[in-house]
Amino acid sequence: MMTPPDFDQKFCDQLEELFKWRRDVRRFKTDALPKGILNTLLETATLAPSVGNSQPWRFVKVLDQARRKAVRDNFEACNQDALKDYDGEKAETYASLKLSGLDRAPAHIAVFCDTKTKVGLGLGQKTMPETLKYSVVSSIQTLWLSARAKGIGLGWVSIIEPDTIKKILDIDQENWDLVAYLCIGYPEEEHDVPELVRNGWQDRLPLQEMVIER
Repeated sequence: MMTPPDFDQKFCDQLEELFKWRRDVRRFKTDALPKGILNTLLETATLAPSVGNSQPWRFVKVLDQARRKAVRDNFEACNQDALKDYDGEKAETYASLKLSGLDRAPAHIAVFCDTKTKVGLGLGQKTMPETLKYSVVSSIQTLWLSARAKGIGLGWVSIIEPDTIKKILDIDQENWDLVAYLCIGYPEEEHDVPELVRNGWQDRLPLQEMVIER
């Protein structure tokens, strides 16, 4: 049996700071990432827990500029459609938000879930098959924190149409479901407060509003 590392109070304090400084980045520098760092981050992402050790995450590096432009075009169309859901002051605030870093982030990664993977032999999925996608989200969070610890930012773009993105990327596996489209690069500015809080869109809720007892 191996001896676990000693995570002292200093480490715990730094870990809490890491959680606070993990922000959804929307404004990126165009500086290229160091060679090999993206593979290092993805390797760390695969350390995330997965139901039945199924490891259902599938990462697609989007390198082709034409494909990136097509993703950006889809985002713009979806974003304009989403704007119609708001009116008045809220519509003005929404229109002022920068909701993606698609134009500047040096790295783009589409993250899929293999919903029919044979890995793990279906353990733990019979009653809650959605745990496969939860596992993929866990890998994204692991990637996010690892990137932040290295001074690299990550932005999660969700205002896109999954089926359209699959076509743009030539993903013909029917069992691959898009979970996230990620922009990765160095942030233009650093904040420990979410941008949507800073811009008056939505404050963080107190813990007591989210915990009940039975």
